[in-house]
Amino acid sequence: MITSAQIRAARALLGFDQRHLAEASGLSLPTIQRMEASDGQVRGNVDSLVKLVSALERAGVELIAEDADSTATGRGVRLKTPAPTV
Repeated sequence: MITSAQIRAARALLGFDQRHLAEASGLSLPTIQRMEASDGQVRGNVDSLVKLVSALERAGVELIAEDADSTATGRGVRLKTPAPTV
């Protein structure tokens, strides 16, 4: 669904620190830290993952899946046009 690298990249694009992402998603700071520390695809409670992805999307990030149409391969993130202020 989402990788730890995508979370870190999305935060960097938005200028969020982990605490800001935790507040925006309604998750605890330790949960965000644990998700970002995982290797590869983030595993966890489905509700927590949905909250995280929803918060990133509301903030203006589009998550790019492994098999999504793109000029390159692999996963990634990109800003939607333009990122709203959160």
